[in-house]
Amino acid sequence: MTTTEREQTVADPEIGRSVVAGGITTNYLESGSGEPVVLIHGSGPGVSAYANWRLTIPDLAEGLHVYAPDMAGFGFTERRPHIEYGLQTWVDQAVGFLDAVGQDRVALVGNSFGGAIALSLAARHPDRVSKLCLMGSVGVHFGLTEGLDAVWGYEPSFDAMRRLMDYFAYSRELVTDELAEVRYRASIRPGFQESYGSMFPAPRQRWIEALRTPEKQIAELDVPTLIVHGREDRVIPLQSSLRLLELIPHAQLHVFGECGHWTQIEHAREFNALLSDFLRSE
Repeated sequence: MTTTEREQTVADPEIGRSVVAGGITTNYLESGSGEPVVLIHGSGPGVSAYANWRLTIPDLAEGLHVYAPDMAGFGFTERRPHIEYGLQTWVDQAVGFLDAVGQDRVALVGNSFGGAIALSLAARHPDRVSKLCLMGSVGVHFGLTEGLDAVWGYEPSFDAMRRLMDYFAYSRELVTDELAEVRYRASIRPGFQESYGSMFPAPRQRWIEALRTPEKQIAELDVPTLIVHGREDRVIPLQSSLRLLELIPHAQLHVFGECGHWTQIEHAREFNALLSDFLRSE
């Protein structure tokens, strides 16, 4: 890491290294050594790889080489003018990222929207994926929930962010004004809402369909897969993970009770142990 990168990391832990991936200058975090794993974040307003994975990376980095990129339109990755946000763009960026960091084959962990990217990448480029973890994942058909409609339709304000926290988390202890203020401030950084607001305009059921991988391709996946979901998830319904379990031959499903859409935050210790065991198993 260069002196500049170290200074940036101290100043803002969301900013790490950068590479050009699929033609997009991509900000990413990197930690640890060992077998490579790439974490792909979800699609909430103001989201970055750090915000999504800050409690996950330290544990995984004890024995694994962890990468966590900001996907196009999110975090501190380049916001290119006239870019067409969509599954093809994000998958191309993810594959370009693997090439740029010199990793031919990795484990992929996808959260929510990131699950759709990981699932599509595994279906299109099976030789690049050694293991797959899908968390509260998009990627199959389900009806638009009130929670997802609110997340994708977010218009910046503290009150709107405070309401979103109620959809994301089961635990009322996590839903604080302080957290809502932090996430609201993140959502109004220069350029953040402009890109986010252009991704999923109403009517929003079409974007669930646009992020789908054909079920025939899902059923042909030949990769060990861990599916994780919160029982009380109000953003992505549990039925989506049950359908993935039916389709993917080498899949197992873990459902966290008393848990909303933030499994990696609400049950961080248990989630990290579950994921670490899965990624390190033969």
